[in-house]
Amino acid sequence: MKLYFQQTTLGKLGIAELGGNITDVYFAGDFIPQDVEIVETTLINEAFSQLNAYLAGECREFSLPLAPRGTVFMQTVWQALCAVPYATTASYKDIALAINNPKAVRAVGQANHKNSIPIFIPCHRIIGSNGKLVGYSGGLDIKEFLLALEKRNA
Repeated sequence: MKLYFQQTTLGKLGIAELGGNITDVYFAGDFIPQDVEIVETTLINEAFSQLNAYLAGECREFSLPLAPRGTVFMQTVWQALCAVPYATTASYKDIALAINNPKAVRAVGQANHKNSIPIFIPCHRIIGSNGKLVGYSGGLDIKEFLLALEKRNA
């Protein structure tokens, strides 16, 4: 796996690629695997370019090859997350209904939590059924920032 870090408006982030696909986004304080090659690649540069355009309010959709690692169920959840439109939110229950598995609300929450490519797979758009912000790998302050950014630029 190849990994590179850049300073962004969210702080220092790492983006990883493997086999020509983006596989991970790392926030400050995340565990970084030992077996990575720290190197800047064309794909990682493109991912940072699109991320920075998004953070500047100039990009609403990413066009990158993504390859999150997970079960078939997780992959289905992550595809549903990508279908949540820019500047809108959905609940875990909404996602469970979208994947035709209405009783899988907790499993949807676990899949959301295991999303290794946050922002690019927009798990920050998922909120609790009571409308409150719930956990986010980068911290609730980053989740709140991303939602406000999208609302401002909608």
